[in-house]
Amino acid sequence: MSGLQRTCLTLIILGGINWGLIGFFQFDLIATIFGGTYTAVARIIYGIVGLCALYSLTLLFKPSEELERRRETETR
Repeated sequence: MSGLQRTCLTLIILGGINWGLIGFFQFDLIATIFGGTYTAVARIIYGIVGLCALYSLTLLFKPSEELERRRETETR
């Protein structure tokens, strides 16, 4: 897994935790930290998390051949 993929996965996990907090406790951690949902910094963070989620969709469609080659290389 590349560094970009790990970074995106980390941000997606943090975004998921934030949505969990919103759903269970009506508490938006990002909005609280950065002064509101509609502040520029909060909107940039929401946007970056969304872009990371879109980029991570490529992981779903990775060719299985590439995954098989990686497995063969790792077992050597």
